[in-house]
Amino acid sequence: MSTDIPDIVIGRLPIYLRALNQLARQGQEITSSRELGQLLGISSAQIRKDLSHFGGFGKQGTGYHVEILRKKLEQILNVDTEWSIVVVGAGHIGHALAHYGGFVNRGFRVVAVFDNDLDKIGKKIDGFKIQPMEDIDDFIDKHHIKLAMVAVPAEYAQDVANKLIEHGVRGILNYAPITINVPDGIYVQYIDPVAELQHMTFYLSS
Repeated sequence: MSTDIPDIVIGRLPIYLRALNQLARQGQEITSSRELGQLLGISSAQIRKDLSHFGGFGKQGTGYHVEILRKKLEQILNVDTEWSIVVVGAGHIGHALAHYGGFVNRGFRVVAVFDNDLDKIGKKIDGFKIQPMEDIDDFIDKHHIKLAMVAVPAEYAQDVANKLIEHGVRGILNYAPITINVPDGIYVQYIDPVAELQHMTFYLSS
């Protein structure tokens, strides 16, 4: 697949997939770029342009077959298989991630939780026994883990990322409020509620 596809286009594909999953649950078989646009607040022209990067999926006047397009987007995003994820940090966010059931059936499964707090190690979160950080190297190597979610204080995030990358993790979802430095070929996405709130408050000024 072409590497020239803009990252912003890739970022919209999961949104399209989410809408298609919703339509599939409702039993709908056919949709259109116009309907998807109305559901998502994205222009139909933008949706057609985005999908055109990956070939033709629909016919003019007929629309898209929901199940076919849904399966195709899963293949493009590599979520037609299940990815194992480790959670690093067993604080409030780590607890929420371990409890969250929305990963299952969407291509992901949390398989372990790690922390370096002796008061937390050995305790359970939703069936996961919190494991010590010194065991994470062997776990990642043994289970060929490629994805991790990091929910540690900012001052520890870079060291944690370094350890994960050293043992083969290539994708990190970072909840720590800090930008981490990673080599080329390592992908990081940031979840920072404060930054998102600050984004919104810009538009709320009188």
